[in-house]
Amino acid sequence: MNSIDVLIVVRREHAPRYFQNLSSVKEFRVRLVTDQKDARALVAERHIDVIVLDHSLEGGFDLIQHFRKSNPSLLIVTVDEEADFAIPGYADDVTTNPFSEDDLARRINRLMSDRRLETVRSDSMPPVREVAKKLRRAEGEIGKLETTVAACRDLHFDYAAIYRIESVDPLRALLRIQDGLKPFQAAAPKEAGIQDAVGQVAHTGQSRIIGQQDAANHPFVSRGKLGALACVTIGATNRYGVLIAGRERGSSISHQDLLLLELLGAQLSAVLGRA
Repeated sequence: MNSIDVLIVVRREHAPRYFQNLSSVKEFRVRLVTDQKDARALVAERHIDVIVLDHSLEGGFDLIQHFRKSNPSLLIVTVDEEADFAIPGYADDVTTNPFSEDDLARRINRLMSDRRLETVRSDSMPPVREVAKKLRRAEGEIGKLETTVAACRDLHFDYAAIYRIESVDPLRALLRIQDGLKPFQAAAPKEAGIQDAVGQVAHTGQSRIIGQQDAANHPFVSRGKLGALACVTIGATNRYGVLIAGRERGSSISHQDLLLLELLGAQLSAVLGRA
């Protein structure tokens, strides 16, 4: 099984117990923080698959709302050990007995299995299959990049672009191709770094949907030209760069949209690797 990156967000007095129990699961790579500010910062810097959140943590509900908007692909499991019965609410699952018969670990594994199955199902969608064929026929690097951003436009995105990573330390990514309204293309940033949304996604590998309220942003969103922007990596281990796609209307990019863009990025990475 692939490793699962787990972030534990619990009160300080519970930290040793949670870390000891979850770090003993061999497929889990565990990180732990004890307040919501550190949780937000870590998710912005690192790839995280699942967040385990203490129901009683101050600001916990706000944290869930934040990640539901900015990182909809994150899986969230809440823990309420003081309740006899609980419902997930905005989380993906909830447990009241996290370490009884490995209940929490089993829930995390089940959620990840469901997510992987969802990805397989999405990969069979006609638009994704058709793009895969076009990518195989496209000539050269630029031809493959043009095919990818054109596919984003076919998926009803108003703007799409690809940034290629030129250096890792310091992180520097350059605009390679774009498609969309002409005024957008003329104003597009030609370079991205660790301080902005494109650079952070390139650094962490964590797909994100960017809104106007996000600190690490893109000028098209922060200045109101686009209502929302999705950023996904092209390539997992050896990253080529970042694919971005935006829509003028706010809150118009769904988790399903993000999943499709991740698949496009994975397909592009595969054909570039064979070129």
